[in-house]
Amino acid sequence: MSIRSPFFRLTLAALLFGLGLALALPSAPGLDFGRLQQALGSRFGSAALTIFADWRQLLNDAQALGEREKLRTVNEFFNRRIAFDDDISIWQQSDYWATPLETLGSGRADCEDFSIAKYYSLLALGIPNGKLRLVYVRARLEGPAGPYVQAHMVLAYYATPGAEPLVLDNLRPEILPASRRTDLSPIFSFNSAGLWQGTGNQSSKSNLSRWQDLLSRARAEGFE
Repeated sequence: MSIRSPFFRLTLAALLFGLGLALALPSAPGLDFGRLQQALGSRFGSAALTIFADWRQLLNDAQALGEREKLRTVNEFFNRRIAFDDDISIWQQSDYWATPLETLGSGRADCEDFSIAKYYSLLALGIPNGKLRLVYVRARLEGPAGPYVQAHMVLAYYATPGAEPLVLDNLRPEILPASRRTDLSPIFSFNSAGLWQGTGNQSSKSNLSRWQDLLSRARAEGFE
């Protein structure tokens, strides 16, 4: 993947307005921990409160860290504490985007859920929304029958608007510059401020509808 790829220089798409989607979320959302804890306990039981307490402690301890250390801390927490699984197994749906609370409560996640939980956590740690993008990619993977390609989501961090992004991914534990992730081909990226086009032509309308629905559910849980 070239450093000149649209992965590194994405421009705001007029498509956002054509879709008619409002992607409104505060750049650094407040967290109503009391409401979050109550919602978690009532839905997932007391066993889920341990990881919630650990996540809350992580957010407290990491506040004073630099941005790169915040990335590392959040990435490691979710990659180590949450098990990968598919939506059919977790939610009995073919494609469900879980809120961070649902990811913590279930203890399982697919690629979208990992990326979304990391995104919300980094916003809560004060990283500006403009530095973070959820990126839909095609990932080239190795399987028993040989290489194959599948849809995947990662979280990208831009230290400055023109910088090469760092990629946070549940498939690989280390945070790497995008130029070293030649296994990923970007399709489009987005955050709560807008949509950016990548190299693909896949329709994004259904995915952004899921994103809008997730933002609404997360606010109801206590991500304000």
